[in-house]
Amino acid sequence: MASAREARQRLRALLTRTRRRTPATTGSPADALAPTSHPYARAIGLVAVVLLGAWLGLLVVGSVRTPVGPMDTSMTLRPSLSGGTKINVSPLGALELDSHTAPIRLDVDVDRLDPIRSQALVEHPERLAGLQDEITQDVTAGTRDLAVRSCVAVVAGATALGLAVYRSPRRALTAGGLALALLAASGTSAYATWNPKSVLEPKFSGLLSSAPSVVGSARSIVTEFDVYQKELARLVTNVTKLYDATSTLPVYQPDPGTMRVLHVSDIHLNPAAWHIIGSLVEQYEIDVIIDSGDTMDHGTAAENTFLDPIPDLGAPYVWVRGNHDSPATQRYLQDLDDVHVLDEGRAVTVAGLRVAGTGDPQFTPDRSVAAQGDPAERMAGIRLASALRDQRRAGTPVDIAVAHNPVAARETDGTVPLALAGHVHHRETELLPLGTRLKIEGSTGGGGLRAVQNDEPEKVRASVLYLDRTTRTLQAWDEITLGGLGLTTAEVSRHLATEPAPGSPPPAPRSSPAP
Repeated sequence: MASAREARQRLRALLTRTRRRTPATTGSPADALAPTSHPYARAIGLVAVVLLGAWLGLLVVGSVRTPVGPMDTSMTLRPSLSGGTKINVSPLGALELDSHTAPIRLDVDVDRLDPIRSQALVEHPERLAGLQDEITQDVTAGTRDLAVRSCVAVVAGATALGLAVYRSPRRALTAGGLALALLAASGTSAYATWNPKSVLEPKFSGLLSSAPSVVGSARSIVTEFDVYQKELARLVTNVTKLYDATSTLPVYQPDPGTMRVLHVSDIHLNPAAWHIIGSLVEQYEIDVIIDSGDTMDHGTAAENTFLDPIPDLGAPYVWVRGNHDSPATQRYLQDLDDVHVLDEGRAVTVAGLRVAGTGDPQFTPDRSVAAQGDPAERMAGIRLASALRDQRRAGTPVDIAVAHNPVAARETDGTVPLALAGHVHHRETELLPLGTRLKIEGSTGGGGLRAVQNDEPEKVRASVLYLDRTTRTLQAWDEITLGGLGLTTAEVSRHLATEPAPGSPPPAPRSSPAP
C-alpha cells in the first residue's frame, strides 16, 4: 500500500514538472509557434505581411480621381522596382517618365475629355493662356490628395492583413506602423531623386510615338522648359489638343533654328527600310539622311538595283561603305542623284551641314582575303581623324564624322563634336574622353532578311538628331524603335544632349565652303 502511494506521489510530481515546462496553448497559433520559431523567420513573415497588405490597400482604395484641365484623370501609386511615372492616354498610347527612383510608381490614367470644359475652351480660346496654370494647380491638388489617401490605404491594408494573420491587435498595429514607415521612406527616396527634367526625355508607345510634336522642337526643349510642373502642364495641354483634333495627329511644326538629321545604318537589303525611312523623312521634315553603312548584304552587282529608291526618299543621302558593301556598290551609289558618298576623309556640305567620313577598309563577304580585324579599322579611323584636322586648319571644320565600325569612329575623338557609326546592330551613346560624342545606331533593316533565322525578330532602329542651325551642336535626339519582322510595336524615346566634356573641340569660325 505504501509503495502504491509513493508511486502516485512521484507521478503527480512528474506531471507538475511537465506542465511547468509546456508553453501555454492559449492565444493565436502564431503566438504558440513564436517561442519555437526562428527570429529571422518571424521578421521575414512580418515583412511579407506588411508588403502584401500595403499593396492590397493601394490596389483597393489607393486611387484618386481628379480633374486636370478639361480632362478627368485617375492617379494611383503602384509598387515598382524602378519607380518613375507612367501616363496612360487611352487610346493614343502611354508616356513613361524617369521622374524618380523609389519602390513606388505614379500612374496617371487620362479617363476622358470632359465635353463641357472642352467646349468652354473652344468657345473662349482666350482661356488657353491660363490653362497651364490651371493644370499645374490641378496636378498639385491631386498629388496632395493621393499622398493622404495612399497613407490611409497602406496603413489600413497592412493592419487588416496583420490582424487576419496574427490575430493580435498589437502585431496588427505594428504591421500598420511599418507600412507607414515604408511609404514614408519611399516618399523620401522619391523626393531625394526627383528629376524635374524627366519630362524632357519621355518614352512614347502606341499612337503617341507618331506625334513628335507632343514634346515640341529641340530649341524649345533647351531654352524654354525649366520647371517640372510647367512641363507636365504643357504635356497635358498638348494631349488635349490631340483629343480635340478627334484623333487626327497634329503636324510637326519645324523650328527654323533646328536642323533634323536622320541616322540609319545596317539596312542589309531589307526593302521595308525604304518605306520606314521615307515615312520618317516626311513626318520629321528631315534635312539630311546619314547612312553609316552595310546597306547591302553580299555587295554583288545583282543587288545594286535595291538602291534605286534612295533618290526618292525626299532628303539628301550621305553614305559611307560598310563591311558588307563592295566597291561596286559604292560606284553605283555615286551615280545616283542627291547621294553623297564619303571615303578617305572626304567632306561635303549638305543642307548647311559639314559631314566627313570614310568607308570600311574591309569587305568581309570576299572570302579570298583574310579579314584584318580591328587594327585595319583603327588605321582607317586615324586617317579620318587626320583629314578632320586638315579641314579645321583650312577653316572648314567638320560637324559630323561618319564611319561604319565604332572602332574607327573612336579614333576621331577630339577632332569633331559628333561621330556616327553602326555595325554592331544595337544602340550605344558614348561621350569620349576628349569630348566627341559617339552615337552608334542599330539596324534600320532589323538585321536584314537574314533576321528570320533568329529566334526572335530583330527590332528596326533609327534616330532623329536635332542640331542648332547656327552652331551645328547636337541639342537632342529621338530614338525610334519599331517591332521587327511580324511585329507592330512602336516606341520613341527623347534624349537631351549633355554639356560636352572638358577638352572637347570648340566650334571653330565658319567660312562658306563649297560642297
